[in-house]
Amino acid sequence: MDEFAWFMGAFRQLTGIDLTRYKRPQMERRLTNLRDRRGFSSFPAYVQALEADGTLLNELLDKMTINVSEFFRNPERWDTLRNLVCDMGATPRVWSAACATGEEPYSLVMMLSELRRMGHPVLATDIDERVLDRAAAGRYDPLQVRGLDKHYLDRYFSFDGREYQVHADVRENIRFQKHNLLEDDYPNALDLIVCRNVLIYFTDPTKQDILERFSNALKPGGILFVGSTEQFFGMKLPNLAPVAPFMYRRLS
Repeated sequence: MDEFAWFMGAFRQLTGIDLTRYKRPQMERRLTNLRDRRGFSSFPAYVQALEADGTLLNELLDKMTINVSEFFRNPERWDTLRNLVCDMGATPRVWSAACATGEEPYSLVMMLSELRRMGHPVLATDIDERVLDRAAAGRYDPLQVRGLDKHYLDRYFSFDGREYQVHADVRENIRFQKHNLLEDDYPNALDLIVCRNVLIYFTDPTKQDILERFSNALKPGGILFVGSTEQFFGMKLPNLAPVAPFMYRRLS
């Protein structure tokens, strides 16, 4: 029996997450290592424990989802994005997909506020409800904000001696929502989609499908901003054209 293939089916029944659309070697290695560290010799035994123990299941979800983020990651890319946003309408509609712990959507709100383009709340989504709860709380330790310019810290955060708290008026400009990129409907008529360093974990057919759905979610002229790890060599860019490194514009 292909035990990991069996596990992928059982995991989908348990969580609704389809692991067959992720690149198998790295996912199998990551989850097998976790299973072994918890003392289970087989995936059936591990699944039985996952069904009975929510803590074990949450640990597994943490391991398989990518919850790494930082404010204004790759600042030179954000400088380019600012220029593109200036060419958009007065209140662009923005989606931060797979937003993890919230640094990215908060960066977007700060950028839009500085540019006086803040109007519609930024939609921020992730498959993991627990990281969405942390993101919505908007609390970060000093290590998490270490690269953030003092201007942003002073204007958009308060510090209680232990953590930095994002101001309430910033948090109110984000709508956090659970969303599965592989299963759920996408929003539409968007000016900007930011989804960085996520597509690399999916198989090429799944990546192609997501790109097509992102393209359909954008207005003509809208921008897709992906991470520096994303490579689309040999893939069809559906109605998208490069406009800057790791940024694509919908053509029509």
